[in-house]
Amino acid sequence: MAKKKTTTKTGGKKSLPKKEVKLPPKVAKVIAYLEKAGVSHNLLSHKTVYTAYDAAATMKRKLSEMAKSLLVKADKDYYAVILPADQNLDMEKLKKIISKAGGKDVKAVKIPAEKVMTEVLKAKNMAMTAFGGLHQLPVIAEKNLEKARKVIFSSGGFNHSVEMKLKDFLKLENAVLGKFGIKRKIKNYKN
Repeated sequence: MAKKKTTTKTGGKKSLPKKEVKLPPKVAKVIAYLEKAGVSHNLLSHKTVYTAYDAAATMKRKLSEMAKSLLVKADKDYYAVILPADQNLDMEKLKKIISKAGGKDVKAVKIPAEKVMTEVLKAKNMAMTAFGGLHQLPVIAEKNLEKARKVIFSSGGFNHSVEMKLKDFLKLENAVLGKFGIKRKIKNYKN
């Protein structure tokens, strides 16, 4: 595990004093990527979560501030697709955005099996990071993310997330923005 000096936030509310934090290698790789790019960010520590929805509940954040990351296959190409946790993916709208961005007509868009994700990202037992540049994947981001000044992204681990300004994320990832999310109806979510 790599060691990084960082300000750790827990539950999205309290800052702990600076201390030496042992990070899982996948998370350390994301932090090194952001530091090398000179992008301002906060590393947030939290209990183990497997979804952006669970991360929002754990950190007591709005779902619209949480970015969920999906690996999507469009014909033979893969993309990192980022959208707010309170939205679902509209495949037809995404297909049009990818077709327009790539300058060619995409025939099929799908979410590949987890085994394929492991092969494409060349990593086992990890959450999908939002940082497509780490995996040489183009990034497509839902325009509704712009409603949040800062967004919380997956770090590739289950106990850490990265909070940063959306504009910095979009610039770093050279992301294509588009409207492809569908508002989810979420019962019993408390913020």
